[in-house]
Amino acid sequence: MAATTLISGAGIAGPALAWWLRHFGFRATVVERAAALRRGGHAIDIRGRALDVTAAMGLADAVHDLRTHMRGMSALDADGKEIFRTEERSASGGRFDSGDVEVFRDDLCRLLLDATRDGVDYIWNDSITGVTQDGTGCAVTFEHAPQRRFDLVVGADGLRSHLRNLVFGDEAPFLHPLGVGLAFFTVPNYLGLADWQYTHRSGENGYIIFPNRDNTELRVGIGFAALPGDDARLDAAGQKALVAERCGQMRGEVPRLLAAMRDATDFYYGVLAQVRMSPWSSGRVTLLGDAGYCPSPFSGQGTSLALVGAYVLARELSRTPADHATAFARYEAKMQPYVTLNQNLVDLTRDGPIPDEQFDAAKNGILLEELPPRR
Repeated sequence: MAATTLISGAGIAGPALAWWLRHFGFRATVVERAAALRRGGHAIDIRGRALDVTAAMGLADAVHDLRTHMRGMSALDADGKEIFRTEERSASGGRFDSGDVEVFRDDLCRLLLDATRDGVDYIWNDSITGVTQDGTGCAVTFEHAPQRRFDLVVGADGLRSHLRNLVFGDEAPFLHPLGVGLAFFTVPNYLGLADWQYTHRSGENGYIIFPNRDNTELRVGIGFAALPGDDARLDAAGQKALVAERCGQMRGEVPRLLAAMRDATDFYYGVLAQVRMSPWSSGRVTLLGDAGYCPSPFSGQGTSLALVGAYVLARELSRTPADHATAFARYEAKMQPYVTLNQNLVDLTRDGPIPDEQFDAAKNGILLEELPPRR
């Protein structure tokens, strides 16, 4: 019988892993606490080796069809006046001549879900409450579903991974806060932006605004210096109030954006951090993507690490399907140097974009010798 794997998280890393596990003959189940695909989120990038992975999955053309069409960006001063513009790059996607592909997060999530509808089981509106391991597998309890057994369990549930907390304990030793709170939300495109970004940065405060959905909407990201307690578990209303308070002194379009934020239904807020831990595995449980090695949005490489990590983990399990411990060790040994290169891209004191040479080395910093040919 094919090995059974439970994956916690139906974002990007989880469905990507499910695709590769199915490809290698494993049975995958994905559990997600949300009731359905979550709309909204920022623009994300598929770069370097991650482009090779999506091509091997047969998704290269679909990914290119989803790409954003930014023509350039304007850097604004505190009052919203343009101080610099370029048609060679965008703040979110980098150089236009890089070969990298920028898409919106929810578009990529939908693509991966569609690619795994056949042969992968999804459990929505539920979450893991306990994992008990023994010599033959894991007994997993859920908030709603009845207890089930799986051979392996993978945490692909993000920076604040619930599964990581259950299995590895307190997250404090693993989280390395960057001192920045970040909110993302969608508002109507009252600015009339057409495939063009606005950005502003003053110390740790700043924003990025870019259009979406044929320029009918604006995706807005606002960042600010986080204070102790700003990462407290608040409901959406409390988080919006916190963002409004922390950003209330910002000028330009920010007051109008904050007013529109009150009605945003796709609002997201979090305090940015990197996850630095080793090992990523404990018995029959391992971590993938942001749950095990989040580089933070400032690196621009979280999506690529998740896609590449999904392939490497599934490939190593396929090499020794009866020996998960050895497969997990190989997975971490192969991924760790690549992860380090990309986490080291983040330097909050740097004024300006990451140097091209450093970025190119990081995004291509892993060999995928046995990657299947493009489908």
